[in-house]
Amino acid sequence: MAALSGKIVKNVFVTQGYQQNRKVGTQYHWDSCMPYMCNSLPFQGGKLAWTGTSSMQICTLSPYQSGFVNRGTVYCNAAPSTTAIPYLDKVDFLKLQNGSDIRGVAIAGVEGEPVSLTEPVTEAIAAAFAAWLLEKKKDDGSHHSRVSIGHDSRISAQMLLDAVSRGIAVAGLGVVQYGLASTPAMFKSTLTKDEAFLCPVDGAIMITASHLPFNRNGFKFFTSDGGLGKADIKNILERAADIYKNFTDDVFKNSKTKASTSVKRVDYMTVYTSDLVSAVRKAAGNIEKPLEGFHIVVDAGNGAGGFFAAKVLEPLGALTAGSQFLEPDGLFPNHIPNPEDKTAMKAITEAVLKNKADLGIIFDTDVDRSAAVDSTGREFNRNRLIALMSAIVLEEHPGTTIVTDSVTSDGLTTFIEKKLGGKHHRFKRGYKNVIDEAIRLNSVGVETHLAIETSGHGALKENHWLDDGAYLMVKILNKLASARASGVGGGSKVLTDLVEDLEEAAVAVELRLKIDQSHPDLKGGYFRDYGEAVLKHMENFIESDPKLQKAPVNYEGVRLSGFGGWFLLRLSLHDPVLPLNIEAPSHDDAVKLGLVVAAAVKEFHALDTSDLDKFVQTT
Repeated sequence: MAALSGKIVKNVFVTQGYQQNRKVGTQYHWDSCMPYMCNSLPFQGGKLAWTGTSSMQICTLSPYQSGFVNRGTVYCNAAPSTTAIPYLDKVDFLKLQNGSDIRGVAIAGVEGEPVSLTEPVTEAIAAAFAAWLLEKKKDDGSHHSRVSIGHDSRISAQMLLDAVSRGIAVAGLGVVQYGLASTPAMFKSTLTKDEAFLCPVDGAIMITASHLPFNRNGFKFFTSDGGLGKADIKNILERAADIYKNFTDDVFKNSKTKASTSVKRVDYMTVYTSDLVSAVRKAAGNIEKPLEGFHIVVDAGNGAGGFFAAKVLEPLGALTAGSQFLEPDGLFPNHIPNPEDKTAMKAITEAVLKNKADLGIIFDTDVDRSAAVDSTGREFNRNRLIALMSAIVLEEHPGTTIVTDSVTSDGLTTFIEKKLGGKHHRFKRGYKNVIDEAIRLNSVGVETHLAIETSGHGALKENHWLDDGAYLMVKILNKLASARASGVGGGSKVLTDLVEDLEEAAVAVELRLKIDQSHPDLKGGYFRDYGEAVLKHMENFIESDPKLQKAPVNYEGVRLSGFGGWFLLRLSLHDPVLPLNIEAPSHDDAVKLGLVVAAAVKEFHALDTSDLDKFVQTT
């Protein structure tokens, strides 16, 4: 329940009942909990016995998903279609855009968070993607286009899967359901050539909201060219708004009949995991079990990454005893599945030390992000993960450019350029921004093979610029396996040695300065304009201070060095927030940098500086 945010006013009973019953099963025998689940949830006459909650459905999944799906998972349809389709305009749809993703509230029950991803809205979005795809592919009718659909472990997944399938089917495209899957696998399905698995598909949809709370969900879209960009998502949402206007209750009911005849189900994760296994074997000289003798534990955070232990590591010979939270559970009862989260990293670190493992691996909910822990409990995340991946990539491609997001440290720049002999190109936040910049650099003759964010998103040129957390870990496993094959032992010390010379700041903090959108200073304007005004003022403010030095090249916000450290103040990509990152050799030096920011922004009264004020007062 730790992952739940806000005051739960509905669904609390199903949450508690599910939490009790999920403990009946084991990590590896998920099916065994189903009889208990069915017997103990309070049903009466086919409905949940308690009142005052949203309508729900308890569903089991199809047999094709066994091996990858917890068939004891509770799927809650907390926002079923009613007899009347509510009115929504284009603005309502555009609010669902989150950069290059779509995200909204799919489960009722959190105060102040009304459901925005209803079945009709979802069906309209899926139909809009189908129309966009047909236009993009210029389908002349000679090829029957098809779309693959997968989802993570969220409790709203089945409801959204059904609605997406209807939207695609009504648009005349084939629907291929994968069940529980990872985001990277969905992209790979547009590239795989294997008709037995109905591949390649023309487009793919992943139903996920990454690490967000249990009540949220959303969509990521792919073609063989990669993930869709911001402009594409806006286009799809605008189309969806137009489609939604024509929805009637009869149209909505008829779509269910249409979808039931056009859905096919495929176990594509078998293909995806086999490719990962083959990559490690190849790196080790085609040894069948190159990880034999290694003890590696996995923490999937009850997301979609539980497959990695049994389907990737064990076939390679690794011992995986002590792996945890592998079973899908959309309530995320143990910790947020997020490699940036301190509680999550503590959980995998403790698992490594408790089991005396050589390596620990942790994934986010949909497996497009990851991090690792060595045998001593040293974390490979954020700057340290980037340093490790840079060392591996620059061994293979000496002198090339590593593209990162804007909040990476000065120590990382020194490590990449002075220690490894590469080039560090620090760009903007946002995994799509980083990936697109790497692709752009290659197109103008600047060789780069790695684009990676401090969040754990990492993409390699050799892997079609796909941000794939599992593939990042495969690159690390390749290093272990190849070292073992060449006679170099020492377990994860091989990895630790690669980042030995990385200079790390003693103090690293991120503070969030929120913009009050209802404050009179905004005068009804857009928060981005206000945020940009703050940054412009900051830039002018620091120019007269000889103790501070602006970054000579900077693509986002205001970055400066001083007092032995640096800070970056930038505007969030999506939210009315100015995140402030500070790194310094001591707490006092970090406070001095914080005081510079506090002095510069004190006249901006719509800016909530309470976190900054607390920080600078702790001298």
